[in-house]
Amino acid sequence: QVQLVESGGGSVQAGGSLRLSCTVSEYTPSSYCMAWFRQAPGQEREGVASIDVDGGTTYADSVKGRFTISQDNAKKILYLQMNSLKPEDTALYYCSADTWERLCPSLSLLSEYNTWGQGTQVTVSS
Repeated sequence: QVQLVESGGGSVQAGGSLRLSCTVSEYTPSSYCMAWFRQAPGQEREGVASIDVDGGTTYADSVKGRFTISQDNAKKILYLQMNSLKPEDTALYYCSADTWERLCPSLSLLSEYNTWGQGTQVTVSS
């Protein structure tokens, strides 16, 4: 069974950067769709970015141009580089995978993602 463990969260001032990491216990991340989601207090979980097996990426409009999803297959790690952070980026960030698919479902279809990490907190202060 695939297990996902996130790390790299923390507190940063607006305009700063963080890099989140997600360690995948089995298979290389390039074997199936991987994605990042986030959930702010009192709000629904939302998709942030996804990466297909062929390297194709999709981003939520709110993070385009600021966030970059990537993966290191040798280390079995998925990354989310977050630049120009804003207070509205404050949330619990989750690593996720759809281990049945090589092409990622829409980021709006949370139920299609069958494997989740425990989350890492990102707090951006103004």
